[in-house]
Amino acid sequence: MAFKLSNRSLGNLEGVDERLVEVVKKAIEYTEVDFGVIQGLRTLEEQKALVAKGASKTMKSKHLEGRAVDLMAYINGRGCWENNVYDEIADAMKKAAQECGVQVRWGAAWTVSDIREWEGTMEEAQNSYIDTRRSQGRRPFIDSPHFELMN
Repeated sequence: MAFKLSNRSLGNLEGVDERLVEVVKKAIEYTEVDFGVIQGLRTLEEQKALVAKGASKTMKSKHLEGRAVDLMAYINGRGCWENNVYDEIADAMKKAAQECGVQVRWGAAWTVSDIREWEGTMEEAQNSYIDTRRSQGRRPFIDSPHFELMN
């Protein structure tokens, strides 16, 4: 089934780096899971509020520069936060990033600085990140809706 970005999603891409916009627009054509853009460019005030409530870990977010997006999965027209659907979206983002020649990092696989170069599924990339963090005695920070430019 072919999906397309809604007007709201397109509006949420305003101010986002055109390379990332191109990747998102291609990914919606490839995805098996419908998604929308829930956030792109953020204000400093929005970022402060997200850090204060623990939804973000940094005041150096790429959202402040228009170099990141958060995507929401939709299952049967309803927003879904279940992690397993986001690796499907990440697979579509990987394919789109490869096609567009854009270096993208996924917020559920922070140790992979360029999803284009990961050999395997994005689920495997996420599992690798989780294993790495646990081997370091650190808790993984899984931000599955998040994708950011790395170049």
